[in-house]
Amino acid sequence: MRTASILEAKTHFSTLVRLAEQGERITVTRGGKPVAEIVPTSIGKRPFGLDEGKIRMAPDFDAPLPPEIARAFGAE
Repeated sequence: MRTASILEAKTHFSTLVRLAEQGERITVTRGGKPVAEIVPTSIGKRPFGLDEGKIRMAPDFDAPLPPEIARAFGAE
C-alpha cells in the first residue's frame, strides 16, 4: 500500500487516482498519521434481477394522497 502526504496527494492527485483505478490503495497522511484513503471503487455492471424478491411495493402505491398530506406538499 502506498502512502502520500496531503501536499503530495494534492500535487499528484490524478496520478494517485490512476493508481487506484489499477487496484492500488493509497493512504493519505497528515503529520505522518493516516487521515484518508484513495481506493478503487467496486462499481461494475450489475446483473438484471439482482434484488428480485427483496423489494415490496404496497398495493396502493399510486393511490391519491389524503387531502391533508397533499396540502402539506402543495399538491391540492
